Amino acid sequence: MPSHLSRRALIRGITAATAVATLATGLAACGGDSEAATTTDAAGTVTVGRVSNGAAKETVLKVSEVKSISAELPAAVRKSGKLVIGVGALPAGSAPLDYVGSDQKTLTGSEPDLGRLVAAVLGLKPEVRTFTWENLFVGVDSGKIDVAFSNVTDTEERKKKYEFATYRKDNLAFETQAKSTWNFAGNYENLAGKTVGVGSGTNQEKILLEWQAKLAKEGKKLTVKYYPDQNAYSLALNSGKIDAYFGPNPGVAYRVQKTANTPQATRNAGTFSGAGASLQGLIAATAKKDSGLAKPLADAINHLIQNGQYAKWLAAYNLSNEAVATSEINPPGLPLSNS
Repeated sequence: MPSHLSRRALIRGITAATAVATLATGLAACGGDSEAATTTDAAGTVTVGRVSNGAAKETVLKVSEVKSISAELPAAVRKSGKLVIGVGALPAGSAPLDYVGSDQKTLTGSEPDLGRLVAAVLGLKPEVRTFTWENLFVGVDSGKIDVAFSNVTDTEERKKKYEFATYRKDNLAFETQAKSTWNFAGNYENLAGKTVGVGSGTNQEKILLEWQAKLAKEGKKLTVKYYPDQNAYSLALNSGKIDAYFGPNPGVAYRVQKTANTPQATRNAGTFSGAGASLQGLIAATAKKDSGLAKPLADAINHLIQNGQYAKWLAAYNLSNEAVATSEINPPGLPLSNS
């Protein structure tokens, strides 16, 4: 993620209603380090989008162990027979990434589902544990978890302690009314004359204010309005008080999916890298530095990409616009000045 602040904004903005009380009481009661409830798939299959409460299309994918990849695992992990996956879902979760499903107990979302797919390729049993965002990294440091699948951005600062296998683009997005014909088209000048909503203290606010300053120098106006939560900016968007809302792409994808075929329908009017114009931000599986996990994780993700399960996983969560062509090990991340 671009910053801890943007993580907080994501949680505030796109939390599924059923997840708020359930995660706080059901999982936090166990200290934020309990294994989440899971359901068992038939051998050789992984179900993504299970009990997703409308955030995803439930899809059964065939996935089997690839011996040449599982052989790359560190001996201790291979011997354990399990992949302990950490997800920073406490206290409230954030759909469609990680949240409690419609059964009121199962941790679902794009992040734990990819962890389960990767575990299947590695021939390991997935064991998903939930943490607060801060304690997620403590869990990796202490060895309580093998890898975090939790919307973690590859940054140069984090590389001092962790190794990465990338799996999604880290994008921000503009959300508009479905009937709007405006598109961002990757050009900040298209924001001239527009009123855009944003969350205060977020990475997207920083970027938006930079564009506002550039437009002002050109004699053009961009009006920025602040909203504390999803209800507030959704109301503003639906009533026409703002032309667009600028926030994390997964949150926009979730709302577009949830509002489809309703009078409040919205659409994605364009994305922008959370790392800024000069670098495509990347989300990555995160393991302890020198753990020896980055390569087998990347190879497992690339196997899923090459065999089509990756594309189906993204499509189930309406996140196809964050697809990467290949999983990379420790590529250039957000620079130290912006980590």
